[in-house]
Amino acid sequence: MSIIEVERQILPMFGSPNQGARFYNPELPASEPFVPGHRTCAGCGPSIQYRMTSKASGDNTILVGPTGCMYVANSSYLCTPYNVPWAHTQIGSAGSFTAGIAAAYEAMIRKGKYKGTFPNIICEAGDGSASDIGIGSISGALYRNHDCLIICYDNEQYANTGIQASSRTPYGGMTTFSPPGPKVPEAKTLFPKDLARMMAAGHPHCYVATASVGYPIDLMNKVRKGLNFKGASFLMVYTPCQKGFVYETPRSIDLGRLVVECGLYPIWEWDNNKRAYDYSFKPQNMRPVSEYLKLQGRFGHLHAEHIATLQRFANQQWQMMGVPLPEALIKATDVKNLVNMSSAEAAASLAETV
Repeated sequence: MSIIEVERQILPMFGSPNQGARFYNPELPASEPFVPGHRTCAGCGPSIQYRMTSKASGDNTILVGPTGCMYVANSSYLCTPYNVPWAHTQIGSAGSFTAGIAAAYEAMIRKGKYKGTFPNIICEAGDGSASDIGIGSISGALYRNHDCLIICYDNEQYANTGIQASSRTPYGGMTTFSPPGPKVPEAKTLFPKDLARMMAAGHPHCYVATASVGYPIDLMNKVRKGLNFKGASFLMVYTPCQKGFVYETPRSIDLGRLVVECGLYPIWEWDNNKRAYDYSFKPQNMRPVSEYLKLQGRFGHLHAEHIATLQRFANQQWQMMGVPLPEALIKATDVKNLVNMSSAEAAASLAETV
């Protein structure tokens, strides 16, 4: 029996004169694979990401949803937002399930049992699945180079089960598993696992990148790059959670920009040919971490020394990307130049600078 070659989709890039611009909206596809009809919270970052991602991938797409808040909120009985095939899998088997779909379609196409182009196969795993419970199966799918895109929608906590700390929860973040108190005033004492860099370093043949809902065109272009890449791809996306972060509902996109502008969420791509990081994405502004922290209740307990610690971490991120540090960000690492987030008066004066 003759073997039929697998025909893959090639998605064009969206034009963007300045990736880091705060406001730029080209014409987008009319297709809506992810529509209203779900129970996510108002301002939900992961659902915003879902819509952007599926709009970029188009109608010939298969979505995989490991257990997480986007599985629970999007699969109520007789109520679903998906216009494309979607399947649920266990939280620990995101990679293996997705790899199985990719392998099955390749086999069916080559044997003539499926007529048509290879579908865009996307796994949407929360950070609890991608960074903790399911990291082994995702690593396996990437290592074996199955033709799929695995996305970590990173809301920096186990949001589905009550806002517990994950390995992606930032230093100083308050969760039910990392409450602040007299013994541990900063709450979370560990810095987040550098998941995307782990994936790039451990699977250098893959396409790996980071993105944020604050920059939709950059996010959608990276989705298309990952899908056009012949082999496995991994994309980590910052998706704020209103319930866990405790912020005003309309500020989701603002946080998605601020986290990048303050250096806490570097945006980059891994060039698998050069085996090097591409740091060409530059946000329009650079800001102190306090501008990001002050908008979120989960950081309201932080003292000046904790804010200085986060600023030092952010400055190290900028330096790692080869970005020169302005004097204001260097000064922000000095405790004498900072105030406690828990002070009502200080918080009020900070809020006026937004």
